Amino acid sequence: MVNFKEFESELELEDEQDQESGIWLSISDLMSGLLLFFALLFITTQVQLQRKIEELTQYEEALKNLPLIVMTAIEDGLGGDAVEVDPETGDVSLDDQILFEENESELRAEGKEFLDKFIPIYSEVIFSQAEFEEQIARVVIEGHTSSAGDEAYNRALSLQRALSVANYIFSDELKFPNADKFEQKILISGRGEMDANPEIDDPTDRKVTFRFQMRRENFLDE
Repeated sequence: MVNFKEFESELELEDEQDQESGIWLSISDLMSGLLLFFALLFITTQVQLQRKIEELTQYEEALKNLPLIVMTAIEDGLGGDAVEVDPETGDVSLDDQILFEENESELRAEGKEFLDKFIPIYSEVIFSQAEFEEQIARVVIEGHTSSAGDEAYNRALSLQRALSVANYIFSDELKFPNADKFEQKILISGRGEMDANPEIDDPTDRKVTFRFQMRRENFLDE
């Protein structure tokens, strides 16, 4: 006589084993899927990181060459004695005698003629490469004086001179490509005798300087 209870018990045991096997298969599939997901995520992250590193390297290389490019452009366009270019920063300093009479803030006719030649060359460098245009946040036009005379007067004179230069650059008298974009980058500063030699009245301290102000971005966070 067949023992149905034993038969039912065997069927129930097989069902439980099948269910457990199915559960473990599901867990295994889930783990495999998660492993594949994280592997793809890791690969994608590595590719993005490598791309950012390459972009950063390109930007650094371009900006490292910026002072030399500025210097070369000015020497080719104006001659080497017209202005002084800092080989480390690209700062361009114009002797005040090129632009102004002594203790005056109104541009000389010769000063305007000089700016007519200088500004198109200078601005062309800034917009010649996307890296330059993006990373040069501001161009600061700074007026400087020597240490001779009253400090407050020197500060006011330096600011008025920087403002006179900026006003002429963006007047109807001077036309050059990218003038609107160049104007958006301009800041005016009157530093007076802050950077001058305090011991002597040094003529080289009297100048107008065009200085780059660079962005401070962390490319790897983008």
